[in-house]
Amino acid sequence: TAEGAITAGKPVIVEADGDVAQVSETSGIGSASTFNSNGSFHQACAYDPSNDKLVIAYRDDGNSSYGTAVVATFDGSSFSFGTPVVFESANVAYVDITYNTNAGRVVIAYEDKGNSSYGTAVVGTVSGTSISFGTPAVFESATTRFISVEDRPGALKVFLFYRDIGNSSYGTGCIGTLSGTSISFGTASVFKSAFSSNMGSAFDTSAEKCAFFYSSGNNGYARVATDSGTSISYGTENEFYTGSGGTAGYDKSVVYHASGSKIVAGFRDVGAGNTGYAVVGTISGTSISFGTAVEFYASYAAPIRAVYNSDDANVAFFFLLGGDASKNAVIIGTVSGTSISFGTHEVWQTEAADMGDAAYDPDQSKTLFVYRDTNDSNYGKARSFTPAVTNLTAENYIGIAADTYADNEDSTIGIVGCIDRNQTSLTAGQQYFVQTDGTLSTTAGSPSVLAGTAISATELVVKE
Repeated sequence: TAEGAITAGKPVIVEADGDVAQVSETSGIGSASTFNSNGSFHQACAYDPSNDKLVIAYRDDGNSSYGTAVVATFDGSSFSFGTPVVFESANVAYVDITYNTNAGRVVIAYEDKGNSSYGTAVVGTVSGTSISFGTPAVFESATTRFISVEDRPGALKVFLFYRDIGNSSYGTGCIGTLSGTSISFGTASVFKSAFSSNMGSAFDTSAEKCAFFYSSGNNGYARVATDSGTSISYGTENEFYTGSGGTAGYDKSVVYHASGSKIVAGFRDVGAGNTGYAVVGTISGTSISFGTAVEFYASYAAPIRAVYNSDDANVAFFFLLGGDASKNAVIIGTVSGTSISFGTHEVWQTEAADMGDAAYDPDQSKTLFVYRDTNDSNYGKARSFTPAVTNLTAENYIGIAADTYADNEDSTIGIVGCIDRNQTSLTAGQQYFVQTDGTLSTTAGSPSVLAGTAISATELVVKE
């Protein structure tokens, strides 16, 4: 008996109750919710675990480009938003945000264009669906860009990394210390005496160190930062990728893989058409080493945002499918030692959008992400994501549907040894595997399930 509609020539599984169903995959992409019905740029977000809220920071072009934040509540299926609050009454850029676990507050760092483009940070406190802010404080009295702010778990501190244009665009870092709703800064220290950009960082709680990534020239580099009081020091610089005549860029796409005690980063090779890559790093002492960078999309894949799923220990990478009519997609990376492998990407929007940032909500077991919908007046929007769920397992494949059947209709399934004649474009003599979405491929999926062997372009001998 068919459980749901079944199409002729499609792989079929047997269910626990003895019914049969077409192999299928359920999308985990939630519907879009608008948090800002104006131009929304430089978006960043952080999950506040003490309040089970998502804090979104952005530039509100509908309100003089002021720095603004809003508290989002996600109930497992939909978003609701509190009243937006201005944290900087001036034009802002290069906005980043982190949640400080000790203080139970967020820290937003940004370029304050209303104050000579100085690097500035402010502390925010969530209460219910509202957020309030302390007084903004300057951490760099010069034009400051490509800002990355990262929590220092176990202390009332954050790491800040950025490009100091006032000092020859050198890569620079400092420590911010929270006190109530205020923040102060230690002496800034140069980590790269050369033009630096595209900072990204993540704290390794096993090593008790912060790994930060940056671009300089054509190549991508990383170092380990250690805090001591209000001072910051750096380990040896390590190159993780040699660019193809263009910058190996970053977009706040560095995460800590807690299950494997690794640092995972997504980046693009500008000189190779912005091809998307990921790499796994391991901190040892004050140094970081890397496995081989792995390509996950062989075309324009910018910007890239990564988020660690603490429930299944995988990393989701959001990116632009620039080689496919500028669709937007997400792909899951699975870490094993110093390697990372990828499944098939899933499209979450078929129109143009500018990915902002993402954070994981462990209470709902969902990744929450924000973006600028360039196809809808640049509105600021939020969605949820869980990896697509399939009904295929390593054991439940039974065969190929002989015909098309309606729900609850008796159905005939070609099992092992039968010849299915409902296929197209097969290659005789080639084995084909069932994919999690019900398609056939010459490459094994996960789980690896053999559908059968082709004997012509339209015929498949079914195998277990």
